Amino acid sequence: MRTGKDYLSDQEVRWCPGCGDYSVLKQFTEVLALIGADPSQTVVISGIGCASRLPYYVHAYGMHSLHGRAPAVATGIKLANPSLDVWLITGDGDALSIGGNHLIHALRRNVGVPILLFNNEIYGLTKGQYSPTSRSGSVSKSTPLGSVDHPVNPQTLALGAGATFLARSMDRHPAHLREVLAASKAHEGSALVEIYQNCNVFHDGAFEQFTDKKSQSDHAIFLHHGEPITFGAELDRGLILEGSQVKVVSLAERSASECWIHDERDPMKAYALARMTEDLRPFGILYREDRPVFEQQVHLAHKDTRSFEDVLAMGRTWTVS
Repeated sequence: MRTGKDYLSDQEVRWCPGCGDYSVLKQFTEVLALIGADPSQTVVISGIGCASRLPYYVHAYGMHSLHGRAPAVATGIKLANPSLDVWLITGDGDALSIGGNHLIHALRRNVGVPILLFNNEIYGLTKGQYSPTSRSGSVSKSTPLGSVDHPVNPQTLALGAGATFLARSMDRHPAHLREVLAASKAHEGSALVEIYQNCNVFHDGAFEQFTDKKSQSDHAIFLHHGEPITFGAELDRGLILEGSQVKVVSLAERSASECWIHDERDPMKAYALARMTEDLRPFGILYREDRPVFEQQVHLAHKDTRSFEDVLAMGRTWTVS
């Protein structure tokens, strides 16, 4: 039986000391061991960025592709050989800036690829410029007076694009991350997993209120399908929906059974959760649905037994003597 270490390549793992990518790599390889992945049938595709170095460190096939183009490469691989287990590794800059167009089409097509989006709200590889997810007012090397941009919300973007699986986890909660990664792989179709990943060099502590054990219970809501949405050190607070608005209530005043029951299959409730971007944010599976998978549909629609030579000779042909 393989362990996580069996899925590490012989390459020296090189990120900045203390980078959250180390944790994500470890949980990723642990999940490969958990599901019994065959390295000869596993492909890890990435674009450009700190996160995109990950394929080097995994004992499987892989490609460090072009900036933002990983979804296109992964789509091509799944079309060529749908039986392969393909994973896509990307970052907030890689996926949501130059790669935004490719990402939304991979999601809307429902390509059978888990997409792991490492979000650290900064461009780390190019040394600290603001990224599409950087918050308004963020001071960086490219925004010394503070960013005036409104940040991209990966969750609402994915829902709008038609993603069939949407989840969020973090580098500093290993058990939770493993659970979410395994669920994304089990899903049939495109699965976007946003991972809060700390860049301790250029944006240290960006998600500390959600990841630090002292503050986590007051700011991170861990979702469980079919259960009331509650949080707090004593689970003494909960969420309710008033119209389409999310409201926090004290459970000293009402029963947990009155709280919003999380339903992964409800797109409207998922959208309400995805819009929570201030000091309170949900973690876990926000949404999932069953829909035909792109590569399977393509192969069903193009069952063709003609030879390659016959295909080349289709239509108008002529002979040059």
